[in-house]
Amino acid sequence: MIIDYLWGAPTEALLAALTRAEFAVAGSEMRLVAVGESAGPTLTLPSAVLRSAPVTIMGTAGIPSWDVLTDAFQQVMNHAASGKLRIDTERVPLSAIEVAWEHSAPGRRLVVIP
Repeated sequence: MIIDYLWGAPTEALLAALTRAEFAVAGSEMRLVAVGESAGPTLTLPSAVLRSAPVTIMGTAGIPSWDVLTDAFQQVMNHAASGKLRIDTERVPLSAIEVAWEHSAPGRRLVVIP
């Protein structure tokens, strides 16, 4: 999931990168959630992006009430504390990011550390 606060040109660059072959073979769906537009209110979306990459683009449709957000956060934290929520991660120093990116395992998320 990509939370996009920028939109505009940076998002266009991201979407162009998603059409590259190394992303197409990833196989897992990516979700782009548009939250803001600090880099611009519009972008150009080539249809190749939607044909070449498993990406879903959606908006936030407004911000839920504080009570809803608090309840959702509490549920996530309870699942994490009980061990029901797990994310397979690999910590990688920034100096080794190129090698880690090229050899990352499917389903594993890289966590870049300084």
